[in-house]
Amino acid sequence: MSEYITHSEQETEDLGARLSSGLPGGTVVAMYGDLGAGKTAFVRGMARGMGLKCRVSSPTFTIVNEYLGPRDLIHFDMYRLSGADELFDIGWEDYLNRGAVCAVEWSENVEDAFFGDEVRVTIEKLNDNERKITIEGAELC
Repeated sequence: MSEYITHSEQETEDLGARLSSGLPGGTVVAMYGDLGAGKTAFVRGMARGMGLKCRVSSPTFTIVNEYLGPRDLIHFDMYRLSGADELFDIGWEDYLNRGAVCAVEWSENVEDAFFGDEVRVTIEKLNDNERKITIEGAELC
């Protein structure tokens, strides 16, 4: 487990880029944090770290956004789901079988869909600019 303090949205993105650059395909990144903590900013950084040049936005209403490129990133937002059954209904296993990195916001809503090998990222808002980010299950590059 490693803890980091970021002092801006850009630093949060940079940390996401450092994490994703070394992640193998098929990795699930389970993200935890309150509304406005910086989960989507972290995923923006992950996309950049994977060589993706697309616009990254929260999939709150669509549930899932796919970012395709040199390495694929699938971005889930589980805020509106009431449990893992709904995640399986939208094809969770199919997404996992594609070999993409899967970033899952609001993972606490679907924890029973994970197999215990996911990377866990917890983002805690300390104040308007600072975040405490805890990463378990992976090392940064």
